[in-house]
Amino acid sequence: MAPSKSSPVAKDPDVFKVERLTIPYGTNAPAFGSDVVAETLSALDIPYIALNPGASYRGLHDSIVNFLGNEQPQMLLCLHEESAVAIAHGYAKVTGKAMAAAVHSNVGLMHATMAIFNAWCDRMPILILGATGPVDAMKRRPWIDWIHTAADQGALIRNYTKWDDQPASAGAARESVLRAYWMANTAPCGPTYINLDAEVQESKLAAPLPPIDAKRYMPPVVQGPSADLVKQAVDLLTAAKRPLILAGRMSRNVDDWNRRVQLAEALDARVCTNLKIGAMFPTDHPLHHGSPATFATDDMISAMKDADVILSLDWVDLGGTFKAAGGAPSGTVIQVTLDQNLHNGWSMDYEGLPAVDLFIPAEPDATVAALLAGIGSKAKPKKPHLVREIPPPTKLPADATMAAADMANVLRSVVGNRTTCLTHVSLSWHGEFWPFRHPLDYIGSDGGGGVGGGPGISVGAALALKGSGRMPIAVCGDGDFMMSCTAVWTAVHYRIPLLILVANNRSFYNDEVHQERVAVARNRPVDNKWIGQRISDPDIDIGMVARGQGASGFGPCNNAGELEKALKEAVAVVEGGGVAVVDARILGGYSPATAAAMARGKADRG
Repeated sequence: MAPSKSSPVAKDPDVFKVERLTIPYGTNAPAFGSDVVAETLSALDIPYIALNPGASYRGLHDSIVNFLGNEQPQMLLCLHEESAVAIAHGYAKVTGKAMAAAVHSNVGLMHATMAIFNAWCDRMPILILGATGPVDAMKRRPWIDWIHTAADQGALIRNYTKWDDQPASAGAARESVLRAYWMANTAPCGPTYINLDAEVQESKLAAPLPPIDAKRYMPPVVQGPSADLVKQAVDLLTAAKRPLILAGRMSRNVDDWNRRVQLAEALDARVCTNLKIGAMFPTDHPLHHGSPATFATDDMISAMKDADVILSLDWVDLGGTFKAAGGAPSGTVIQVTLDQNLHNGWSMDYEGLPAVDLFIPAEPDATVAALLAGIGSKAKPKKPHLVREIPPPTKLPADATMAAADMANVLRSVVGNRTTCLTHVSLSWHGEFWPFRHPLDYIGSDGGGGVGGGPGISVGAALALKGSGRMPIAVCGDGDFMMSCTAVWTAVHYRIPLLILVANNRSFYNDEVHQERVAVARNRPVDNKWIGQRISDPDIDIGMVARGQGASGFGPCNNAGELEKALKEAVAVVEGGGVAVVDARILGGYSPATAAAMARGKADRG
């Protein structure tokens, strides 16, 4: 299992030239335990490993550099472990495949836990490599190896990873990497973790391991529906007068996207989508109902109450969505998901238990294909629907102050007809702001509601989109940006083009909404809701934060005219291969539809 010398990273001079080897490497065969791990990563065609360096995996670090030549995978230096895992998360959101991340010992793993939880809730694959000081206590250095060694390090994240292991030999480590990568990428996807003993990494191999073909240990698994369940679903759906499809977690493959459109048209079914998940159906299609939102809107609730059959394609929080509509719907519910395979007793990310009449334990995209085949000639004749017009952006007065909708309006006007990808949006964003016509037009939220996920996820997504002709644009809240702003440095260092627009209301505003509710309920002063929430006095100079890391920083933009000027310059920077961060000062508050949905659901901090 020889390391590849034709990696896609090596062909990308803009990324690879940043950290070429000072002295060329020349090792042909693995000599140490960590060489075996590195060789396995290379054989799996993993292009990148995002990391914050640490002595616990110094052996693996050396193997990636001096055995593989820092080619496949190439190291992406990050300034925080949370960013390293978030970058891998964002990469998976675009590609559907796991890249690697490495974290240092127990302390690095503790830094990374929020990003791991985000990926877990988002059902995204990541291969996470960790390490520990020598398990053999007699071989530990005084002090540091002791405090950086844990008896069961994987226990820190076992409740929100698919699988973890601590192999005790080079051969076992190779098998662990193969198993972890395969499991991470098999639906339902999720992060996996391997804890590498420092001694296993740094010990010389007593004898070469027998060669294996890594791809033979990666059998593709597509979990399709049974013929009987497909027939039952087809009978229900073709007989329905008012079917509704809730398009949830599915792939970003264009063929799968097209099949979803074909299914909706064959059934003449309305379709709802969700900002938590990303673009799963064209929002300007005549059958798309309402606008995608983070919480159940009035449009969605009315559609659920009216539907005689509801087809849920791995919809996130189906039970909670029904609850927002007043309880279990009167229509027949078909649920297609494999998510139950990940549910455990620690994390409640499985949400409320929904009412279901026909359960199909299968991958949604495979089920859509099977349903289409089953419908065949039973497809309903196409009705002459009016094309759903998305109004063009409105030109705002130059001196106009901005709410979130106004900020989005200016952004859409400046972007024009460019092909873009929204890699993240703030909680103040609403689906009506931006049309989605392709599965990569928007890749969804952070998954676990963890503030601080936006910057790193966006850098990873931008890395995956590099060279695609699609401009990555992240819309981050100011709190979200400041928690993980050092991810910007990684994007600048590795020449990863990205535009970050900071929706800066100088507050953790969602918590102001919560404090207002509490004050009203207790008949206490609402005017005090801002205390302990506002990010002001001093206001943070976000443009300077960006410039301090080598990015182009713009703002603060206090009105529409200033924002338009800054965005035009920022877009030019990104089109030239750079990273731009724009500080848009917006008013606190949400769109009326978002505010109503949040009030109805008593939404949590996002």
